[in-house]
Amino acid sequence: MSTNSAALTIATIAERFLTAFQARDWEALRGLLADDIAWSMPGTGTISGTVHGAEAAVDRARHIASRGLHTELLHVLVGAHGAALSLHNTATAPDGRRLDEYLATVLTTHHGRITAIDSYLSDVDGMSSFFTAP
Repeated sequence: MSTNSAALTIATIAERFLTAFQARDWEALRGLLADDIAWSMPGTGTISGTVHGAEAAVDRARHIASRGLHTELLHVLVGAHGAALSLHNTATAPDGRRLDEYLATVLTTHHGRITAIDSYLSDVDGMSSFFTAP
């Protein structure tokens, strides 16, 4: 596989990941994940820490989406072992709390599956405050 073909495949995986998340298509999202995936998220919110396994990763995505998150794709950045999605997330909770953050969602891939997700946030405290226990 040429370098350009590999980059296209990685970019396609990244775009499919975001499309599945935005469409709330949990089956499609699950299909992109390795069974032993690990997803790390900084902070102290209900979505913080590291989850292991595809089902736990899908559950985290569901929880994030359940808060009415709007995700805007700014860039897809492709590397040798995966891709980074440069994103802008916004949401407003029923009690008026607002989320407005920029983040990089780094997807490590192997053999066409996402093996790790690492999230890097511009406002860790704001995310932690937004994603608190009800």
